[in-house]
Amino acid sequence: MILVNPKIILAHLGISARRAPGLSRPLRSVAQDDLSDRHVRSFPTRRRLFVFRWACAVFVITTQGGLAAAAEPTAAITPTAPIALFNGKDLAAFTTWLPNTGSADPDRVFTVVNQIDGLPAIRISGQHYGGLITRERFTRYRLVAEFRWGLVTWVPRQKQTRDAGILFHCQGEPGNNKPDFNSPWMRSIEYQFIEGGTGDLILVGGYERGQPELLFPTMRATVTPGTRRWHPEGVLGEFGKGKNRTDWRDKDPAWKDVLGYRGARDAEKPVGEWNLVEAIVDGGHLRYFLNGVPVNEARDCSLREGRLLFQTEGAELYFRRIELHPLPR
Repeated sequence: MILVNPKIILAHLGISARRAPGLSRPLRSVAQDDLSDRHVRSFPTRRRLFVFRWACAVFVITTQGGLAAAAEPTAAITPTAPIALFNGKDLAAFTTWLPNTGSADPDRVFTVVNQIDGLPAIRISGQHYGGLITRERFTRYRLVAEFRWGLVTWVPRQKQTRDAGILFHCQGEPGNNKPDFNSPWMRSIEYQFIEGGTGDLILVGGYERGQPELLFPTMRATVTPGTRRWHPEGVLGEFGKGKNRTDWRDKDPAWKDVLGYRGARDAEKPVGEWNLVEAIVDGGHLRYFLNGVPVNEARDCSLREGRLLFQTEGAELYFRRIELHPLPR
């Protein structure tokens, strides 16, 4: 959503705001799918609406795209103090995204519950694929989050491993992982939550309007020779389209996609217990930790900032803490 101040437009045209009564407050444009009569009724007079529309039209013509430049998104936020994305009360820091329904959530996939193990939490039901997407873009931070699985699973993953995750550095429109822009995901870098594989790192591709090619992030990482498991002293490799993931360091080679799977050396706690997830996201350098254990790392990522998306992917889960902390300068 774009915030537009009519006084800025009128000033650019050399028109005093005093000559356009009623234009003393910023107005906001609305996306087509959110346009309704209630937005028009919020203006007190036809004259006010006419003046604003006229000013916008002339502004576009006389600046040859100046309005588009003014409407560019603000710079990504670099935290200078801890930011609590979950305030314990509501989902104010997020928008929701579900294929077919967009920002509408008719089945209440995303809710806040008052008491889970004594504290408020975000409940993600898992019923549909999609995500909670931060309203703001961020860069250079340490994510600290606590999550645990619930008991409910849904078709088509009802009997498969519980699955979800966090997408970092999300780019472009929601749903851009498919050419019809109706995917659950966006172009990004994932910290995967999956039984037996929490800590896997996945590069997620995405489309841009008018371009037929699926664009993939790129990165460099060190892996154990002959595998795709991350190892801090492994062989350095290039990753991108066609080679888009590194598994967490001690992922069991016998991993199977079955409900309740546990690997021999899992860092994740059993279902029903809280896990501490940390990610140091320093521009293009990402380091993943799970319950204090280093589990993955990527360097020289092509994506360096963006929104965060918290996935719903067929399994119930809860978050009771989601914070972004500043990194040392």
